[in-house]
Amino acid sequence: MLSGTVETDETDVGGEEAGARGRQTVGKAIVAVAVEMKRGHVGRVRLWHVPDVSADSLLVFLTDTVVAGSRIHTAGWTSYQDLARHGFRHTITVLSAQPEPAHVAMPGVHRVASLLKRWLLEVEQGGVAPAHLQAYLEEFTFRFNRRTSRARGLLFRRLLEQAVVTQPHPWETIVKNTGRGKRKRRGGVK
Repeated sequence: MLSGTVETDETDVGGEEAGARGRQTVGKAIVAVAVEMKRGHVGRVRLWHVPDVSADSLLVFLTDTVVAGSRIHTAGWTSYQDLARHGFRHTITVLSAQPEPAHVAMPGVHRVASLLKRWLLEVEQGGVAPAHLQAYLEEFTFRFNRRTSRARGLLFRRLLEQAVVTQPHPWETIVKNTGRGKRKRRGGVK
């Protein structure tokens, strides 16, 4: 789980969408992003495909990925207003009231969201089906969190460990998406 100071925000993936502004979306997928900030630098990340930007979705994401007692830095979105009740210290920056752009006020979360979108465009040409998006987010998270690893053998070992503890995904759930063997949200990539 992430700890310390954690920036969080949401981003959408799925290309251009006419008529939608801000957190509104019609056909795009919403991704919740949490980024550990270590002395002004980006640490580890967590990414979840969430159904919407409601308090229910975002608070479940944060309580499952961030240690209670951590400081969570958010924009002024109302869905985050109950963070203190869940045991977090909450810092709010209303981005629309700031003279500098969002990527200056909250650099970590906006950098990670930008890198995620660039990676999806390069690797998948932007064509990730919503049913498979969480798997791609976990791959990005795994790679990103190990970007500074000096022990490539340890990286391979961690990959094997994750393969051993992950439940099998039958053909029907991968390709046909019949719903058998659906994964739970808890656990994710370590």
